[in-house]
Amino acid sequence: MDADLTLALRLADLADAVTLPRFRASDLRVTRKPDRTPVTDADTAAEDALRAELATAAAGDAVVGEERGGAVPDSGRGWVLDPIDGTKNFSRGMPVWASLIALTVHGRAVVGVASAPALGRRWWAAAGAGAWTSDAPGGPARRIGVSGVAELADCAVSTTNLNTFREHGTLDAWLALTERCWETRAFGDFWQHCLVAEGTIDLAVEPEASVWDLAALQVIVEEAGGRFTDLAGTPTFAGGNAVASNGALHDAALACFAV
Repeated sequence: MDADLTLALRLADLADAVTLPRFRASDLRVTRKPDRTPVTDADTAAEDALRAELATAAAGDAVVGEERGGAVPDSGRGWVLDPIDGTKNFSRGMPVWASLIALTVHGRAVVGVASAPALGRRWWAAAGAGAWTSDAPGGPARRIGVSGVAELADCAVSTTNLNTFREHGTLDAWLALTERCWETRAFGDFWQHCLVAEGTIDLAVEPEASVWDLAALQVIVEEAGGRFTDLAGTPTFAGGNAVASNGALHDAALACFAV
């Protein structure tokens, strides 16, 4: 696992070297996918660079990425890449975006890295080794853990996009949850899950997400002592949605979405 985590961190360095120089670049090229979500030249260049490195460093491992496709293998090893999580932010000059890198073994995420160079932050974890962060590139690592908040009435909760709940018919459930919580925010995307892992907030709900959005974050949250499931309560990054919590609040949050 040490070697796999070392490789994942090296991949994060490589992604940073591609993405950060393109952030706020005057010649940044932005196009739209069929689902109308943006993609930039930095997204594709970063994923291509990561795939090229893996072809040498982890030949034989499967690779799935947001921009070039693929599937997480049920058996064996697979790398799951989101070259820029938060492309909307990236394309608008907002610094809340990250490269997400995960390793799965027999379909289970065992290594995760979230690198946010414009924020000067990185989070990482490996199964059995805890969750860690650094507050500056190459800075000292510190171990992180979830909060001890035990009641929804004291909970700070975050999501990505309120309208997505409406699109999935779960807006009433989200509003029911927020009515029971102390504070509601929309930090969004990777950041809210990392904030759960480091105990800054207590709960994050993602109404729609893909495997590359979640695989790395599941490892980080769980190794920080939290829980990470889909809205049905299954501990997975492949459920199409996600709930990350400090653990103590998880069942109460899921109950708001129970049919």
